[in-house]
Amino acid sequence: MKGAQIFVECLKREGVKVIFGYPGGAVLPLCDVLYDSGIRFILTRHEQGAAHAADGFSRSSGKVGVCLATSGPGATNLVTGIATAYMDSVPIVAITGQVATHLIGNDAFQEVDTTGITRPITKHNYLIKDVNEIPRVVREAFYIARTGRPGPVLIDFPVDIQRKEGEFYWPEKVEIRSYKPKYEGHPLQIKKAWDLIKSSKKPVLIAGGGVIISNASEELKKFLEKTNIPVTFTLLGLGSIDVEWEYSLGMPGMHGTKYANFAISEADLLISVGCRFDDRVTGKIDEFAPNAKIIHIDIDPSAISKNVEVDVPIVGDAKLVLKKLNEIAEKIDIDEWLKKIKEWKEKFPLKYERNGFKPQYIIEKISEYTKGDAIICTEVGQNQMWTAQYYKFKKPRTLITSGGLGTMGYGFPAAIGAKVANPEKIVIDIAGDGSIQMNIQELATAVYNKIPVKVFILNNCYLGMVRQWQQLFYNRRYAFTCLEGGQPDFVKLAESYGAIGYRVTNEQEFDNILPKVLEEKEKVVFVDCRIEPEENVFPMVPAGASLTEILDGLA
Repeated sequence: MKGAQIFVECLKREGVKVIFGYPGGAVLPLCDVLYDSGIRFILTRHEQGAAHAADGFSRSSGKVGVCLATSGPGATNLVTGIATAYMDSVPIVAITGQVATHLIGNDAFQEVDTTGITRPITKHNYLIKDVNEIPRVVREAFYIARTGRPGPVLIDFPVDIQRKEGEFYWPEKVEIRSYKPKYEGHPLQIKKAWDLIKSSKKPVLIAGGGVIISNASEELKKFLEKTNIPVTFTLLGLGSIDVEWEYSLGMPGMHGTKYANFAISEADLLISVGCRFDDRVTGKIDEFAPNAKIIHIDIDPSAISKNVEVDVPIVGDAKLVLKKLNEIAEKIDIDEWLKKIKEWKEKFPLKYERNGFKPQYIIEKISEYTKGDAIICTEVGQNQMWTAQYYKFKKPRTLITSGGLGTMGYGFPAAIGAKVANPEKIVIDIAGDGSIQMNIQELATAVYNKIPVKVFILNNCYLGMVRQWQQLFYNRRYAFTCLEGGQPDFVKLAESYGAIGYRVTNEQEFDNILPKVLEEKEKVVFVDCRIEPEENVFPMVPAGASLTEILDGLA
């Protein structure tokens, strides 16, 4: 078989059903084999869109997403999407074409050092130099991507190797001497953790993205119900369990709830599960949880004590460690603490003024209508934070968002990937008028492939989050953040691609259109929501401040 045929057969053996990508000269042999392979190839309109679509496919399904691009600029256009997946531990396999092996290093047409460029943003990468390496490389790539702490793996595939002939074989087992992920937590560390938990008076659990990645939601729910320990969710941890559970504190950190931040600041014990203590969660690091002992459960040993020193480290898979904890867990005596938590929640609810057309209202209504059963994707900025605050996430893998890298332009192509993985679900992208334009060309992808995602653009005619910082910290000097007068007509734009477009300017118009939008089964829909221009995201902890230094306000 030719190298390209071997490669495609390996993809089939790995269960790949769909690839998002863009062709080019250095992947022509591979594309020719894919043409009638039975694997669905979705042609995006930009390679970045392909990477984000593979990412959204993966996050929403738990499977490995796959994207493909040609050499040179095709490969470099994947870089932002690969880095997005790397920061958030998302298993994707990126396949790039490369110039013929005898030309590598000669500055040939459309040549870049793809493995060199992507080494810092992949879990591992490969340059195939021998046709007989293909089965081993593909097998290892998928194995590395999905095991341990997941992440992106890149395979750089020279065009001459795609054409060469070799023998097909399938390695049944993967054996990588230097890569042995540890899944079982150490029993003594688990016992130490429980001893700390049962003697604590003010415990708080932080559920991170690792809970969702390891499919540990049921185990987490059982642990919380046994112990009644209050829980807060990082951005990527939202959906771990129903956010409306009695002792849920919502999201902590920069735009978290006041009561989550107060609870962390007063806690005598923090139990972190699959959370890496990102700076947006911790605020000023030396004033973070000053009174608390810290238990940290994480599959990645390098994440433990990286940002915050911990007292009881447990290296292992969140699901398996929580199972072991549940064998010994029981209700603990924290009634006074729960009473205080309840008082904080009553005193400091999330709130906004109902004057004008507000983004918070839009998200609340979408949440009510979908009952937490939709898959919600976001762009990055105010739209993302309002969604995290006001959408009531109830299930894992229902929030698809760029956490670590904060990638504008992520949400729309990610929604396309999520809808391909979950055709029976309503998939919504909550966007800003700045972010949506970064990958607006994927409208063609969604329309042509009949992928009926719904997009609500929170249109304030600003780069909203940057403008908010300029308002609060730069005396309202709105340098280069005003988009008014430089925007397309989003309704006409949607219609020009063959999608449906609506514009709404008040609550009544929005209430009337919402059921019609979400019940549309066949077509892509864009809704241009003309919200209050200077609405802000509150509460807010300024960068570098402690979690108790909270700016509040009602715009």
